[in-house]
Amino acid sequence: MTRFLITYHGMPYPEADTIRASRAALREWADRSLGAALVDFGTPLLLGGQIARGEPVDAVDIDGYSIIEARSLADARALLSDHPYIARGGTIQINECLDL
Repeated sequence: MTRFLITYHGMPYPEADTIRASRAALREWADRSLGAALVDFGTPLLLGGQIARGEPVDAVDIDGYSIIEARSLADARALLSDHPYIARGGTIQINECLDL
């Protein structure tokens, strides 16, 4: 099985009560749709700055992350196709974690 880092982009940060409610709904979806494929439920993220030698690359807003396992990128995409974050207008990015 291959691990995939899932990052969430493009949604403004709501109030804390809204975050708790949406995380509860997301947890319910994840339990039902991902099951054992969910390695790390993840958490919302806030950009804390950058460190670079010289000029840093442009910062990318990442609203949160999760880690899943799937046999292939196609399987990972299929697992995430009905993700509630997408339904709310956000974007999900899928990055394969290389096992070197």
